[in-house]
Amino acid sequence: MDWWSVFQVDNENGIQDNTSCGICCLGADQILGILEKLPVLSILAFGMTCRRFRVLADSDALWAHVCRQEWGNIAVDAWLNIGRNAKIGWKGLHRQMLALNSITWQRLHQGDFAPSPRASHSMVSFSEKVTIFGGGYDGGRHLDDTWSAPLPKDFSNGIRWQQISIGIPGGRFAHSCTLVGNALVLFGGINDHGTRQNDTWINKGLNVSNMEGQNLWQSLEVVESPSPRGAHAGCYAGDRKVVIYGGIQSDGIRLDDTWALDLSERPLPTWCKVVTSCSPPARSGHTLTWVGGKQIILFGGRGTKFEVMNDVWLLDMETESPEWVELRSGELHAVRSCPAQRTGYNCPAARAGHSSPAPRAGHSATLIFGGRILIYGGEDSRRCRKGDVWLLDPMAGIPIGHGSSSVVVRNEAGGSKSGRRFWRKLKQWGDRPSKRSFHAACTVHSGCGVLVFGGMIDGELMPAAAGGLGFDAKLFLLQLTP
Repeated sequence: MDWWSVFQVDNENGIQDNTSCGICCLGADQILGILEKLPVLSILAFGMTCRRFRVLADSDALWAHVCRQEWGNIAVDAWLNIGRNAKIGWKGLHRQMLALNSITWQRLHQGDFAPSPRASHSMVSFSEKVTIFGGGYDGGRHLDDTWSAPLPKDFSNGIRWQQISIGIPGGRFAHSCTLVGNALVLFGGINDHGTRQNDTWINKGLNVSNMEGQNLWQSLEVVESPSPRGAHAGCYAGDRKVVIYGGIQSDGIRLDDTWALDLSERPLPTWCKVVTSCSPPARSGHTLTWVGGKQIILFGGRGTKFEVMNDVWLLDMETESPEWVELRSGELHAVRSCPAQRTGYNCPAARAGHSSPAPRAGHSATLIFGGRILIYGGEDSRRCRKGDVWLLDPMAGIPIGHGSSSVVVRNEAGGSKSGRRFWRKLKQWGDRPSKRSFHAACTVHSGCGVLVFGGMIDGELMPAAAGGLGFDAKLFLLQLTP
């Protein structure tokens, strides 16, 4: 007998039979303690049984617990600071965060001394500071400068850049730059002679208060290295590891190999090829995004026939045998009716419109609160640049293909799959930037905002043509909108 059967409910009058033992005999605090351990849809279903349980299931204290459990304390506190309406209560706040459907753009003032126009550069935020390195600009020439700026709590006055160093590391674009603890790890890239590189650099000076004029980059001696490449993707992989995938090697061939650098190895860090039973098709201009634990999400890119893609892959390194598996939307399998739908609660899984973003390369993919990934911009196979914004929720994906049965998509925030939607296109408000590709983006405000800098934009005379390319130096804040 399950716990639902220990009491009787008169559906017409909402009256329960309290004569039998069971959950009805428990006090409110005891029932709330049970509800705190249940997923959201179970809480909503419980609240449909009678008036007393509906009051308990709508408790503000319960939904405050749910919000912090699902999204994390830091993300919730940041969300509260950007416009929570106290009248909606914590249940309404949870609905806002789950059903996020719009963003607001704001162009930020950078002062007179700021990074020059560029594309295929890197930008990383850490400890209330943002750092930019390298990139390419007009004529295929590279840049070798490093810039840093403190991140204010209020961006209304813009930010102020410092140029940290020039010439070290050597200039390049289409490299990868990954935050590992309090250090940046840079690998590969292309110089202005078109030469692909496979050197590894580390910057351990992110905590230095005044970095101006200091050389904080050091060449990192490693055991073995991946082949020289550019236009690959890299990201953190947990346990002080960096993972890279794909890219274009010196002969122009696109790659489909996966490598991991273990910074904890002694006496020297080690690059090791990650062997999996299958792998995504070879590509360049894609993105890798760490989503917690030892799991990484790959999206998009340009393939061996110059086609662009919009597939989603998960690299699971939780076990001794890493696996690549493709993820697809599970919304087609959603139930026709769910408790959320019947209670008026916003249930994305029960709605129609299972759209996904068009294929692209040169986009950005930034982790925001709740283990979700914000996709912005990019370009199609004809190099037409894009300006759309999408939200990807790996927790709503279903692994398919070889090895999928052993893979569990994890969420660092600890939330359940209830009401989640694999893809969601977001509405845009505010001072929207020009459509762009090969820009850089990083998260701010504990995952409630994203900074976007630079990239390639269409020229005024010949939009989408190679001769009409422009390189941008504007900085924008993308704010997730309650």
